[in-house]
Amino acid sequence: MSQRELVVLGTASQVPTRHRNHNGYLLRWDGEGLLFDPGEGTQRQMLHAGVSATQITRIAVTHFHGDHCLGLAGVVQRINLDRVPHPVDAYYPASGQVFFDRLRYASAFHETAELRQRPILDPGPLPAPGAPFELSAVRLSHPVESFGYRLAEPDSRRMLPERLAALGLRGPAVGTLQQQGRIEVDGRTVTLDEVSVTRPGQRFAFVMDTRLCDGVGELAEGVDMLVIEATFVDADAHLAGEHGHLTATQAARVAAAAGVRTLVLTHFSQRYPVLDQHLAEARKHFDGEIVVAEDLARIPVPRRRS
Repeated sequence: MSQRELVVLGTASQVPTRHRNHNGYLLRWDGEGLLFDPGEGTQRQMLHAGVSATQITRIAVTHFHGDHCLGLAGVVQRINLDRVPHPVDAYYPASGQVFFDRLRYASAFHETAELRQRPILDPGPLPAPGAPFELSAVRLSHPVESFGYRLAEPDSRRMLPERLAALGLRGPAVGTLQQQGRIEVDGRTVTLDEVSVTRPGQRFAFVMDTRLCDGVGELAEGVDMLVIEATFVDADAHLAGEHGHLTATQAARVAAAAGVRTLVLTHFSQRYPVLDQHLAEARKHFDGEIVVAEDLARIPVPRRRS
């Protein structure tokens, strides 16, 4: 099983259907588990998907409409019931603090786990202690305050064995070169750039309820996987504009302009029992991999660029 994958817990927008639960997405990233927008029924969907509360290290809520947050109460209480041993960071718009508090303390329970509240006042980097990536928030455009999330792994270096061998570098000498960036070999200085290339870190973005705005493109820029709402098809584009949502076409155009590798469409209106039109309209504008998300699907993050 991939160590970096998206587990889809729900794909419905305002109203769930027989086949689509309210929103919920767990991004498994090595030892991290980021739970995005836990809507109603998320705890049960976790059971069906084989996701345990102990896998959750962070919770990120984009905004406080019910289909994106009503499952928070159950998830928080499950984290405590299972005595999750590590701290769990919770990110959400600070303007919705009253809603977060109501959901966190929706009923009586024993607090046994550490939930660290990280309310977002402004766009920008977010505190993510212990994470092997940088996490940031970008403001979106919706009737209530909404933020999208972007995860970025720092770039690294990939050593080139043939160049190391040509210079007679091996063992501890390679370690010294990696640590210091240079080393003396036969009277000359060899730099790290001579024997390695940059290995781009992986990127992930999560874009939920929003009309088209600059923030959508900013989040999507250069990511390996873009999870984005595609609530409507073109025929209902007027509804998307009125209610602060995107169409599949708009999502695909953003992905193409941003150089996205895998486009994951989700958050579908109940008016569409079949989603063939979403895929057809997106395919007109985006040539990369497109996944029309389904409940309980597991979608691997693309292999890192070499």
